[in-house]
Amino acid sequence: MIQSSYLPQLKAQFGFDAFRDGQQQVIDSILSNNSALAIFPTGSGKSLCYQFCALQLPHVTLVISPLLALMKDQLAFLHGKGIAAASIDSSLTAAGSRQVMQDIRQGKIKILMVSVERFNNERFRHFLQGIEISLLVVDEAHCISEWGHNFRPDYLKIPQYCQDFAIDKVLLLTATATRKVKQDMTERFAIAETHIVQTGFYRDNLALTVLSIPQAQKNTELVKQLQGLAGAGIVYVTLQHTADDIAYFLQRQGFNAKAYHAGMDQEVRQQVQQDFMSGLVNIIVATIAFGMGIDKGDIRFVIHYDLPKSIENYSQEIGRAGRDNLPSQCITLANLDGLSTVENFVYGDTPEAGSIRILLQHMQSTRQGNRWEMQELSLSKLTNIRVLPLKTLLVQLELLGLLKPSHAYYADCRFKFISTEAEVLALFTEERREFLKQVFAHTHFKKVWGTVDFDGLYQAFGHERQRGLKALDYLSEQGHIQLETKQLTQVFELTVNEIDIEALTSQLLGYFEDKETKEIARIAQLIRFFELNTCLSHALARYFDDMNSPAYCMNCSVCLGKSVQLTASSITPMPPKEVLAAHLKDLQIWAEGQGFSHALSVSMQTKYLMGLSMPAFSRSGITKLAGFGFCSEQGFHQVRCAINDL
Repeated sequence: MIQSSYLPQLKAQFGFDAFRDGQQQVIDSILSNNSALAIFPTGSGKSLCYQFCALQLPHVTLVISPLLALMKDQLAFLHGKGIAAASIDSSLTAAGSRQVMQDIRQGKIKILMVSVERFNNERFRHFLQGIEISLLVVDEAHCISEWGHNFRPDYLKIPQYCQDFAIDKVLLLTATATRKVKQDMTERFAIAETHIVQTGFYRDNLALTVLSIPQAQKNTELVKQLQGLAGAGIVYVTLQHTADDIAYFLQRQGFNAKAYHAGMDQEVRQQVQQDFMSGLVNIIVATIAFGMGIDKGDIRFVIHYDLPKSIENYSQEIGRAGRDNLPSQCITLANLDGLSTVENFVYGDTPEAGSIRILLQHMQSTRQGNRWEMQELSLSKLTNIRVLPLKTLLVQLELLGLLKPSHAYYADCRFKFISTEAEVLALFTEERREFLKQVFAHTHFKKVWGTVDFDGLYQAFGHERQRGLKALDYLSEQGHIQLETKQLTQVFELTVNEIDIEALTSQLLGYFEDKETKEIARIAQLIRFFELNTCLSHALARYFDDMNSPAYCMNCSVCLGKSVQLTASSITPMPPKEVLAAHLKDLQIWAEGQGFSHALSVSMQTKYLMGLSMPAFSRSGITKLAGFGFCSEQGFHQVRCAINDL
């Protein structure tokens, strides 16, 4: 158990008289030099586990966080407690990043927060190699599991980073982990079962209500529910335009509401969030872009206007209510009309066989020996595979042993002098001065900015790129140059001499089709959950492997005798074949006019009629065609069958 001598420090540093349930066990595991997994309900104090440990450990604690807003909230809390913490993120200037790294080297900062994508940064990796890290913390750690609801391929590389940077302790934090996800996480990080701390999922202050509401009556029901609720709340919708429409509708009904979604300008989004946090706005109508970084204790209600994407998403979203442990309402206005919209997100991420084949052919034709390089966005456009499934595909190739990540670098590295070249050279001994002269000689200047030719530098003098970049980093940190890096290029090692393109295409396509089937099944599981005739809170807790929740909460709609069966409005009939044919003809003409390199497969035509975005559809004009999204209210399979029948 934690020594009692820690309690005065807990009071002095954080203002708490005692540790919450589970915190002692987690902190004890970490300070006993063991890795640990903490599964606590939302708002139950997971963050304090690493914050407290960081103050006891000799070196910096590195925290991987999935969202910039989440980092900012955590940093504000830490700074309020007088704890030295910082982040390295896209909002920092070059001078700001340099200052953070310098403070860490000097031991002034105890906690550093970054996104997992930051590890792709060549300069950041050089920095990590030069410091000691006491603890790596992975927030939202369920993202590492393909069985989880927010799987992020980059998270699979974190165990390798632990080896690369000699990190011997890891703390995984999550609120939503099924038994399978829990097993996946512990295996990847070799966490012993004795160091898994799970405090239970059940929250008795949340009242779960499911209402079967026809689509045409949703706005009326939403107003009725809001009139009976007090305090701040979130209304979740699926689509960005729905967020705008419902927020405007509520404003006209006299509610203090604003929209929030990823399609809004970043400054506007930040202002909306700030207004909600400060109480200037009572109701946020939002897509899932809103929430993960929200640490507002007095959210009294969460309403799902549309179906959530899964039970995991539902649980995470309702978990934002009642963090102050006071009674809060979680209401779902459910029907089956929006089912195809949720399913379309899944279908849109499944790449086609032709796209996978193009990727493998590109790898084979552009490899240099065993070395293969790629830039995500250009490869996404070339293959017509969205960035997230493209990352997933590359990770699958890694897991199959065909691909090994080597390193990442910026193809475009340029700088300008702040001090003069002569002043810079005068600072160094003869050997280093000669090396810098060679770097500057292989820099092509256009006016004040110069681009470094690392290949030429290597061919002329044998100097590795890493050494040149390290020198420029140093000059940048000392304020002698301004350094900019662009076009992140990832380098892989191909472990086979010849790729069996057809066999591998079939294998990878099978993986994605299986994943698609499981995701669709996950949505069906959500519908079954909403239609239960047993306690919703108990069923939700058991889903997340909490077997100790009461069998009856006496607070959910089922316990109150109001179980539901969800229905759909009258099904929108498929348009006549000649209308579909005309729209597809327009697509063909557009593709020919654009010099389209991809064959217009049935799947691509289906996605076009469904209005699903694809890299190949990003060119100007396609969203203005009358057929784009023409069949968005139909089911994906229904539209695909109709196209096959043409």
